[in-house]
Amino acid sequence: MLNPVKNNMLDAGCSEESAVMVERLCSEGRLDDALHQMKVIRCDLMEELHHSQRKVDCLDHLIRQTEKEIKSTTERR
Repeated sequence: MLNPVKNNMLDAGCSEESAVMVERLCSEGRLDDALHQMKVIRCDLMEELHHSQRKVDCLDHLIRQTEKEIKSTTERR
């Protein structure tokens, strides 16, 4: 059975290496270090999220522009 910390880290999309490191820090009682690592990983995940959001925003803009062009073309007929 997986350790709950490691399991949660893996569920969050963390690498095996990161999950093992945080699990080890927790098991050694180095909770401040484990917390720091989790916060670093969270920051990285948030940056990935924001990067993905920017991509979605660009695609949404293109979709709206294309829909607007289709509507404009249809109304001219």
